[in-house]
Amino acid sequence: MPDYTTGELARLCGVSVRTIQFYDARGLLHPSDLSEGGRRLYSEADLRKLRMICALKTLGLSLDAILGVLGSEHPEKVLLLLLDEQERRISDEMGSLERQKSAVDTARESIRTGRMLSIESIADMDRMMEEAKKLKKLHLVMLLIGMTMSGLQWGGVILWIFTGIWWPFAACWPLVIALGIWVTRMYHKNTLYVCPECGARFRPAFREMMWARHTAKTRLLTCTKCGCRCWCVETYGKNE
Repeated sequence: MPDYTTGELARLCGVSVRTIQFYDARGLLHPSDLSEGGRRLYSEADLRKLRMICALKTLGLSLDAILGVLGSEHPEKVLLLLLDEQERRISDEMGSLERQKSAVDTARESIRTGRMLSIESIADMDRMMEEAKKLKKLHLVMLLIGMTMSGLQWGGVILWIFTGIWWPFAACWPLVIALGIWVTRMYHKNTLYVCPECGARFRPAFREMMWARHTAKTRLLTCTKCGCRCWCVETYGKNE
């Protein structure tokens, strides 16, 4: 089995030597052997592992999450699910753009020929605009609530420091807690997770979701369908 030096491995995967050394320090990728001169040597399996790390990192996973995925029984299944989910999102976006383009073309042609827009065309444009507004509104609401919570907390702290008045700081906490619970429950109701073992889409219990280790796109959960505890891929959905 051929061995690769750190430099050769870096060139094959398109990363820097410093990156490989950093992954070694973090416990993600250790050399399989050392040369007589003490140089790190890597095997074909190490090459495949580094490519897996690069792929997971590109999909948004943190190094801690990647370490957990690599330690699971079937890390390639998690990667496949992430790729499937990314492909689905791209397909959805492409489909939405195609529908928007079709509606724009229909509207333009109707205007040029002096014909009234059909009810179907108007309905399609209204629906697409409404969906975009809802998604934008959801993001805006979560951002505004987060800023409000932070403002209340820091405002109370600053008032306490400069005036010695502490009760506004204490009084804002029930509201901050209520807002936090509401936002979290809204998030819980609008997300599903895909199990890498059985492929099922499920919604975990609220408590488990709250305390599970997670990244931007995955969460360490127990599948409600097959019972496997693994890194599950997050997706949008209201119904399983």
